[in-house]
Amino acid sequence: MEGREGYGVPNFSWVLVIVLIVIMSMTDVCVSSPRRNLLANGLAKTPPMGWNSWNHFNCKIDENIIKETADALVSTGLAKLGYIYVNIDDCWAELVRDKEGNLVGKKSTFPSGIKALADYVHRKGLKLGIYSDAGYFTCSKQMPGSLGHEEKDAKSFASWGIDYLKYDNCNNDGSNPTVRYPVMTRSLMKAGRPIFFSLCEWGDMHPALWGAPVGNSWRTTNDISDTWESMVSRADMNEVYAELARPGGWNDPDMLEVGNGGMTKDEYIVHFSIWAISKAPLLIGCDVRNATKETMEIIANKEVIAVNQDSLGIQAKKVRMQGDLEIWAGQLSRYRVALLLVNRGPWRNSITAHWDDIGIPPSSVVQARDLWEHKTLKEQFVGNLTATVNSHGCKMYVLKPIS
Repeated sequence: MEGREGYGVPNFSWVLVIVLIVIMSMTDVCVSSPRRNLLANGLAKTPPMGWNSWNHFNCKIDENIIKETADALVSTGLAKLGYIYVNIDDCWAELVRDKEGNLVGKKSTFPSGIKALADYVHRKGLKLGIYSDAGYFTCSKQMPGSLGHEEKDAKSFASWGIDYLKYDNCNNDGSNPTVRYPVMTRSLMKAGRPIFFSLCEWGDMHPALWGAPVGNSWRTTNDISDTWESMVSRADMNEVYAELARPGGWNDPDMLEVGNGGMTKDEYIVHFSIWAISKAPLLIGCDVRNATKETMEIIANKEVIAVNQDSLGIQAKKVRMQGDLEIWAGQLSRYRVALLLVNRGPWRNSITAHWDDIGIPPSSVVQARDLWEHKTLKEQFVGNLTATVNSHGCKMYVLKPIS
């Protein structure tokens, strides 16, 4: 029977377990039964896929960009691959609420209003996401936050037809996120519309420890930037919490930078591969209206996406680290294993994955499917698999025991 136990991939060290338990006890969340079912929206059976405006556009957004992006997700075929969320980030609202205290779309950039935009996106078969903050102002300070207005804002989001809420952590009252975030959770649950709730708390109070009853995903890291060093450091921070991800709630190392120009093609392939095998949200952060063929080859790789969207929902872990050479592995459905070999070093090098490290019985004969070459290797493997990997490159496989 398939289960979440995996194929023997190593657990946290006992020291780390003790540290996490102490932190959890300090947050005072998830220890009482009423909070265990705080969030029950039935969403996020697999990690969310879509697009977010921030990494490429920052505050320079308007309703035409959002509409054109929705159009592009459909015309490029990305929507059919699962990229269905079109998420507006910061700077969409007026700085002042209306006389009833409601958030209002900025008239200069969203003149039709957010409901009309949601209707447009829905007609495309897509879902609209929006942004707010568990503070008095958002991170840009260009619009009000939702602190103290949670129920009103949740009702507005639901009435507009919003499907996803990214909830940031800036300019707050100094109270713990473990206090502020559940207020919005309860408000969303009362609003009468299933809304994916993304906790953008930057890993401040280790939300992986308390996020499951509060949100559908939780940031485990600070913001990513479009560099190799930033990307791999976010991957490292996120991997610590691998055993806490599962269907309904996912670790989030921040949005994808693929296509924004700061990394090489090989580095972007590593980026996308780690996010996929880590069951991270796959939220495109480039301008998909003008995506290059190279970018499309990466973000539209059906086989890599399938690893991310696997029904078992087990986040892979680094099972071996040999200097700059890393072996990531995680169980998939149908008794398969996802394997990722990453070379962080400056030179091309060979990497060997051993069955006893990745949880496959040592005597098993294994068939390997190369997900970036899109081919099943002719050789059958027993005991281990070795591949030569470029500097800042990777090899990604799905391994299937055949005996």
